[in-house]
Amino acid sequence: MKDIYLLALESSCDETSAAIIKNGRMEIATVVLSQMDIHANYGGVVPEIASRHHIENITMVLEELLEKSNMTFEEIDGIAITYGPGLIGSLLITMQTAKTLSFIYNKPLIPVHHIAGHIYANNLKKPMQFPLLALVVSGGHTELIYMKEDYSFEKIGGTLDDAVGEAYDKVARTLNLSYPGGPVIDNLAYHNEASNAYSLPLPLDDDSYDFSFSGLKSAVINLVHNEKQRGNDIDIKDLATVFQNRVVEIITKKTMRALKEYNISNLIVAGGVAANKGLREQLQLLCEQKKIDLSFPDIDYCTDNAAMIGAAGYYAFKLGKIANLDLKAEANAKLE
Repeated sequence: MKDIYLLALESSCDETSAAIIKNGRMEIATVVLSQMDIHANYGGVVPEIASRHHIENITMVLEELLEKSNMTFEEIDGIAITYGPGLIGSLLITMQTAKTLSFIYNKPLIPVHHIAGHIYANNLKKPMQFPLLALVVSGGHTELIYMKEDYSFEKIGGTLDDAVGEAYDKVARTLNLSYPGGPVIDNLAYHNEASNAYSLPLPLDDDSYDFSFSGLKSAVINLVHNEKQRGNDIDIKDLATVFQNRVVEIITKKTMRALKEYNISNLIVAGGVAANKGLREQLQLLCEQKKIDLSFPDIDYCTDNAAMIGAAGYYAFKLGKIANLDLKAEANAKLE
Protein backbone atom coordinates (compact mmCIF):
# COMPACT_ATOMS: atom_id res chain seq x y z
CA MET A 1 0.00 0.00 0.00
CA LYS A 2 1.32 3.42 -0.98
CA ASP A 3 2.52 5.65 1.84
CA ILE A 4 0.56 8.89 2.23
CA TYR A 5 2.44 12.08 3.02
CA LEU A 6 0.33 15.04 4.10
CA LEU A 7 1.40 18.64 4.46
CA ALA A 8 -0.54 20.11 7.40
CA LEU A 9 -1.06 23.76 8.32
CA GLU A 10 -2.38 25.22 11.58
CA SER A 11 -2.90 28.83 12.69
CA SER A 12 -6.15 28.83 14.68
CA CYS A 13 -4.76 31.06 17.44
CA ASP A 14 -1.23 32.39 17.94
CA GLU A 15 0.99 29.55 16.69
CA THR A 16 2.02 29.41 13.04
CA SER A 17 2.75 25.75 12.32
CA ALA A 18 3.40 23.41 9.42
CA ALA A 19 4.17 19.69 9.42
CA ILE A 20 4.59 16.69 7.14
CA ILE A 21 3.03 13.50 8.47
CA LYS A 22 3.34 10.00 6.99
CA ASN A 23 0.33 7.65 7.17
CA GLY A 24 -1.20 9.58 10.06
CA ARG A 25 1.31 8.16 12.53
CA MET A 26 4.85 9.22 11.67
CA GLU A 27 6.09 12.78 12.01
CA ILE A 28 8.55 13.60 9.23
CA ALA A 29 9.05 17.20 10.38
CA THR A 30 7.17 19.91 12.26
CA VAL A 31 7.78 23.62 12.67
CA VAL A 32 5.95 25.73 15.24
CA LEU A 33 6.50 29.47 15.54
CA SER A 34 4.82 30.75 18.71
CA GLN A 35 3.77 34.32 19.45
CA MET A 36 3.47 33.71 23.19
CA ASP A 37 6.12 36.25 24.17
CA ILE A 38 4.41 38.91 22.05
CA HIS A 39 0.95 38.40 23.54
CA ALA A 40 2.30 38.10 27.09
CA ASN A 41 2.74 41.87 26.97
CA TYR A 42 -1.05 42.19 26.71
CA GLY A 43 -2.05 39.45 29.15
CA GLY A 44 -3.70 37.40 26.39
CA VAL A 45 -3.93 36.87 22.64
CA VAL A 46 -4.78 39.99 20.61
CA PRO A 47 -6.50 38.67 17.43
CA GLU A 48 -5.37 41.45 15.08
CA ILE A 49 -1.75 41.14 16.18
CA ALA A 50 -1.91 37.35 15.88
CA SER A 51 -3.14 37.43 12.29
CA ARG A 52 -0.53 39.99 11.24
CA HIS A 53 2.27 37.83 12.61
CA HIS A 54 0.87 34.75 10.85
CA ILE A 55 1.20 36.65 7.57
CA GLU A 56 4.83 37.45 8.38
CA ASN A 57 5.66 33.94 9.57
CA ILE A 58 3.98 31.48 7.21
CA THR A 59 6.55 31.66 4.40
CA MET A 60 9.47 31.22 6.81
CA VAL A 61 7.72 28.30 8.51
CA LEU A 62 7.12 26.51 5.19
CA GLU A 63 10.69 27.08 4.03
CA GLU A 64 12.08 25.67 7.29
CA LEU A 65 9.73 22.69 7.08
CA LEU A 66 10.87 21.72 3.59
CA GLU A 67 14.48 22.08 4.66
CA LYS A 68 13.97 19.92 7.77
CA SER A 69 12.04 17.24 5.92
CA ASN A 70 14.22 17.25 2.79
CA MET A 71 11.02 17.03 0.76
CA THR A 72 9.29 19.09 -1.93
CA PHE A 73 5.66 20.06 -2.47
CA GLU A 74 5.56 17.69 -5.45
CA GLU A 75 6.15 14.74 -3.10
CA ILE A 76 3.14 15.62 -0.95
CA ASP A 77 -0.10 13.65 -1.45
CA GLY A 78 -2.47 16.17 0.11
CA ILE A 79 -2.79 19.31 2.20
CA ALA A 80 -4.57 19.15 5.58
CA ILE A 81 -5.78 22.49 6.89
CA THR A 82 -7.45 23.63 10.10
CA TYR A 83 -10.70 25.24 8.98
CA GLY A 84 -11.99 25.97 12.51
CA PRO A 85 -12.77 26.72 15.21
CA GLY A 86 -10.44 29.55 16.14
CA LEU A 87 -9.74 33.22 15.58
CA ILE A 88 -11.12 33.98 12.14
CA GLY A 89 -8.28 36.31 11.15
CA SER A 90 -5.70 33.73 12.15
CA LEU A 91 -7.50 30.84 10.43
CA LEU A 92 -7.67 32.75 7.16
CA ILE A 93 -3.89 33.03 6.79
CA THR A 94 -3.08 29.33 6.50
CA MET A 95 -6.44 28.69 4.80
CA GLN A 96 -5.39 30.91 1.89
CA THR A 97 -1.91 29.38 1.93
CA ALA A 98 -3.34 25.86 1.74
CA LYS A 99 -5.71 26.79 -1.09
CA THR A 100 -2.90 28.39 -3.05
CA LEU A 101 -0.62 25.36 -2.69
CA SER A 102 -3.52 23.02 -3.50
CA PHE A 103 -4.22 24.94 -6.72
CA ILE A 104 -0.60 25.31 -7.83
CA TYR A 105 0.47 21.72 -7.16
CA ASN A 106 -2.91 20.07 -7.84
CA LYS A 107 -3.11 18.46 -4.40
CA PRO A 108 -6.34 17.54 -2.58
CA LEU A 109 -7.41 19.94 0.16
CA ILE A 110 -8.40 18.16 3.39
CA PRO A 111 -10.42 20.13 5.98
CA VAL A 112 -9.64 19.24 9.61
CA HIS A 113 -11.51 20.37 12.70
CA HIS A 114 -9.15 21.75 15.35
CA ILE A 115 -10.54 19.46 18.08
CA ALA A 116 -10.14 16.39 15.85
CA GLY A 117 -6.51 17.42 15.54
CA HIS A 118 -6.03 17.58 19.29
CA ILE A 119 -7.60 14.14 19.66
CA TYR A 120 -5.42 12.57 16.96
CA ALA A 121 -2.26 13.99 18.52
CA ASN A 122 -2.50 10.85 20.65
CA ASN A 123 -2.14 8.71 17.53
CA LEU A 124 1.36 10.10 17.02
CA LYS A 125 2.34 8.38 20.26
CA LYS A 126 0.48 5.08 20.01
CA PRO A 127 -2.50 3.74 18.01
CA MET A 128 -5.82 4.75 19.52
CA GLN A 129 -7.99 1.85 20.67
CA PHE A 130 -11.77 1.97 20.18
CA PRO A 131 -14.25 2.58 21.61
CA LEU A 132 -12.73 5.42 23.58
CA LEU A 133 -13.54 8.56 25.49
CA ALA A 134 -11.63 11.72 24.60
CA LEU A 135 -11.25 14.43 27.24
CA VAL A 136 -10.39 17.65 25.41
CA VAL A 137 -9.10 20.38 27.73
CA SER A 138 -7.59 23.57 26.35
CA GLY A 139 -7.77 27.35 26.35
CA GLY A 140 -10.88 27.31 24.19
CA HIS A 141 -12.45 23.91 24.85
CA THR A 142 -13.52 21.53 27.59
CA GLU A 143 -15.36 18.55 26.10
CA LEU A 144 -16.01 14.85 26.54
CA ILE A 145 -16.24 13.05 23.20
CA TYR A 146 -17.19 9.42 22.60
CA MET A 147 -15.56 7.68 19.62
CA LYS A 148 -16.69 4.22 18.53
CA GLU A 149 -14.28 4.19 15.57
CA ASP A 150 -11.88 6.41 13.62
CA TYR A 151 -13.31 9.83 12.80
CA SER A 152 -16.59 9.17 14.62
CA PHE A 153 -17.22 11.96 17.15
CA GLU A 154 -20.13 12.12 19.59
CA LYS A 155 -19.99 15.00 22.05
CA ILE A 156 -21.53 13.91 25.34
CA GLY A 157 -20.62 16.99 27.35
CA GLY A 158 -18.84 20.32 27.22
CA THR A 159 -18.35 23.63 28.92
CA LEU A 160 -21.37 25.92 29.19
CA ASP A 161 -19.22 29.05 29.55
CA ASP A 162 -15.47 29.43 30.11
CA ALA A 163 -13.14 26.71 28.89
CA VAL A 164 -10.82 25.37 31.57
CA GLY A 165 -7.69 26.96 30.07
CA GLU A 166 -9.48 30.29 29.80
CA ALA A 167 -10.43 30.07 33.48
CA TYR A 168 -6.80 29.40 34.40
CA ASP A 169 -5.66 32.49 32.49
CA LYS A 170 -8.30 34.73 34.09
CA VAL A 171 -7.52 33.48 37.59
CA ALA A 172 -3.80 33.98 36.94
CA ARG A 173 -4.49 37.57 35.87
CA THR A 174 -6.47 38.14 39.08
CA LEU A 175 -3.48 36.89 41.07
CA ASN A 176 -1.07 39.08 39.03
CA LEU A 177 0.66 36.04 37.57
CA SER A 178 2.24 35.92 34.12
CA TYR A 179 0.58 34.78 30.90
CA PRO A 180 -0.19 32.04 30.00
CA GLY A 181 -1.60 31.37 33.45
CA GLY A 182 -2.17 27.62 33.25
CA PRO A 183 1.44 26.44 33.61
CA VAL A 184 2.12 29.05 36.32
CA ILE A 185 -0.83 27.97 38.48
CA ASP A 186 0.00 24.31 37.87
CA ASN A 187 3.59 24.84 39.07
CA LEU A 188 2.40 26.70 42.17
CA ALA A 189 -0.18 24.05 43.01
CA TYR A 190 1.79 20.92 42.20
CA HIS A 191 2.48 18.99 45.42
CA ASN A 192 1.29 21.89 47.59
CA GLU A 193 -0.92 20.50 50.37
CA ALA A 194 -2.94 23.63 51.22
CA SER A 195 -6.21 22.13 49.98
CA ASN A 196 -8.40 23.81 52.63
CA ALA A 197 -6.69 27.19 52.87
CA TYR A 198 -9.57 28.88 51.02
CA SER A 199 -13.17 27.92 50.35
CA LEU A 200 -14.09 27.65 46.69
CA PRO A 201 -17.10 25.89 45.11
CA LEU A 202 -16.98 22.68 43.12
CA PRO A 203 -18.35 23.94 39.78
CA LEU A 204 -21.44 22.35 38.21
CA ASP A 205 -21.32 19.25 40.39
CA ASP A 206 -24.36 17.57 38.84
CA ASP A 207 -25.33 14.43 36.91
CA SER A 208 -24.55 15.88 33.48
CA TYR A 209 -21.30 15.64 31.57
CA ASP A 210 -21.19 19.40 31.10
CA PHE A 211 -18.75 21.78 32.76
CA SER A 212 -18.91 25.36 33.99
CA PHE A 213 -15.88 27.27 35.19
CA SER A 214 -17.25 30.81 35.14
CA GLY A 215 -18.60 30.56 38.70
CA LEU A 216 -15.33 29.18 40.05
CA LYS A 217 -13.40 31.96 38.31
CA SER A 218 -15.79 34.56 39.75
CA ALA A 219 -15.43 33.05 43.21
CA VAL A 220 -11.66 33.58 43.03
CA ILE A 221 -12.10 37.16 41.82
CA ASN A 222 -14.59 37.94 44.60
CA LEU A 223 -12.44 36.27 47.26
CA VAL A 224 -9.38 38.30 46.25
CA HIS A 225 -11.42 41.53 46.16
CA ASN A 226 -12.96 40.90 49.59
CA GLU A 227 -9.64 40.01 51.20
CA LYS A 228 -8.05 43.17 49.83
CA GLN A 229 -10.97 45.23 51.14
CA ARG A 230 -10.31 43.77 54.60
CA GLY A 231 -6.60 44.54 54.30
CA ASN A 232 -5.62 40.88 54.26
CA ASP A 233 -2.82 39.41 52.18
CA ILE A 234 -3.56 36.61 49.73
CA ASP A 235 -1.42 33.48 49.85
CA ILE A 236 -1.15 33.10 46.08
CA LYS A 237 0.28 29.59 46.21
CA ASP A 238 -2.46 28.30 48.48
CA LEU A 239 -5.26 29.94 46.48
CA ALA A 240 -3.80 28.59 43.24
CA THR A 241 -3.74 25.14 44.83
CA VAL A 242 -7.37 25.26 45.94
CA PHE A 243 -8.44 26.50 42.50
CA GLN A 244 -6.55 23.73 40.71
CA ASN A 245 -7.85 21.09 43.11
CA ARG A 246 -11.45 22.08 42.34
CA VAL A 247 -10.79 22.01 38.60
CA VAL A 248 -9.10 18.62 38.69
CA GLU A 249 -11.75 17.17 40.99
CA ILE A 250 -14.72 18.04 38.78
CA ILE A 251 -13.00 17.07 35.52
CA THR A 252 -11.86 13.69 36.82
CA LYS A 253 -15.19 13.04 38.58
CA LYS A 254 -17.25 13.49 35.41
CA THR A 255 -14.72 11.75 33.18
CA MET A 256 -14.53 8.63 35.32
CA ARG A 257 -18.34 8.50 35.60
CA ALA A 258 -18.65 8.72 31.81
CA LEU A 259 -16.18 5.86 31.37
CA LYS A 260 -18.22 3.71 33.72
CA GLU A 261 -21.65 4.56 32.29
CA TYR A 262 -20.53 4.12 28.68
CA ASN A 263 -18.58 0.95 29.60
CA ILE A 264 -15.38 2.27 28.03
CA SER A 265 -11.88 1.14 29.03
CA ASN A 266 -9.86 3.57 26.86
CA LEU A 267 -9.34 7.23 27.75
CA ILE A 268 -7.30 9.77 25.82
CA VAL A 269 -6.62 13.34 26.96
CA ALA A 270 -5.98 16.15 24.49
CA GLY A 271 -5.41 19.91 24.37
CA GLY A 272 -3.05 22.34 26.08
CA VAL A 273 -4.33 21.59 29.57
CA ALA A 274 -3.41 17.92 28.99
CA ALA A 275 0.06 19.07 30.00
CA ASN A 276 -1.20 20.02 33.48
CA LYS A 277 0.76 17.95 35.99
CA GLY A 278 -1.99 17.90 38.60
CA LEU A 279 -4.59 16.64 36.14
CA ARG A 280 -2.22 14.06 34.66
CA GLU A 281 -1.28 12.67 38.05
CA GLN A 282 -4.87 12.33 39.27
CA LEU A 283 -6.11 10.72 36.06
CA GLN A 284 -3.21 8.28 36.10
CA LEU A 285 -4.05 7.30 39.67
CA LEU A 286 -7.76 6.82 38.99
CA CYS A 287 -7.23 4.97 35.71
CA GLU A 288 -4.79 2.57 37.35
CA GLN A 289 -7.39 1.84 40.03
CA LYS A 290 -10.16 1.26 37.46
CA LYS A 291 -8.00 -0.61 34.91
CA ILE A 292 -8.51 2.08 32.26
CA ASP A 293 -6.00 2.40 29.43
CA LEU A 294 -4.95 6.08 29.59
CA SER A 295 -3.12 7.99 26.88
CA PHE A 296 -1.69 11.51 26.81
CA PRO A 297 0.00 13.09 23.80
CA ASP A 298 3.64 14.04 24.19
CA ILE A 299 3.98 17.49 25.76
CA ASP A 300 5.05 19.04 22.44
CA TYR A 301 1.74 17.93 20.90
CA CYS A 302 -0.53 19.20 23.68
CA THR A 303 -0.50 22.81 22.52
CA ASP A 304 -1.50 23.84 18.99
CA ASN A 305 0.66 22.31 16.26
CA ALA A 306 0.33 21.16 12.66
CA ALA A 307 1.47 17.59 13.35
CA MET A 308 -1.85 16.83 15.03
CA ILE A 309 -3.71 18.26 12.02
CA GLY A 310 -1.75 15.97 9.71
CA ALA A 311 -2.49 12.99 11.96
CA ALA A 312 -6.24 13.67 11.85
CA GLY A 313 -6.13 14.66 8.19
CA TYR A 314 -4.91 11.22 7.17
CA TYR A 315 -8.12 9.57 8.40
CA ALA A 316 -10.26 12.32 6.86
CA PHE A 317 -8.41 11.72 3.58
CA LYS A 318 -9.04 7.97 3.77
CA LEU A 319 -12.75 8.69 4.22
CA GLY A 320 -12.80 10.93 1.16
CA LYS A 321 -13.27 14.20 3.03
CA ILE A 322 -11.90 16.47 0.32
CA ALA A 323 -12.82 20.15 0.05
CA ASN A 324 -13.11 22.47 -2.92
CA LEU A 325 -11.25 25.76 -3.15
CA ASP A 326 -14.34 27.54 -1.83
CA LEU A 327 -13.69 26.03 1.63
CA LYS A 328 -14.32 28.66 4.28
CA ALA A 329 -12.74 29.22 7.66
CA GLU A 330 -15.27 28.87 10.51
CA ALA A 331 -14.60 30.58 13.83
CA ASN A 332 -17.23 28.44 15.58
CA ALA A 333 -17.05 25.19 13.59
CA LYS A 334 -18.86 22.24 15.15
CA LEU A 335 -17.16 18.86 15.47
CA GLU A 336 -19.18 16.31 13.47
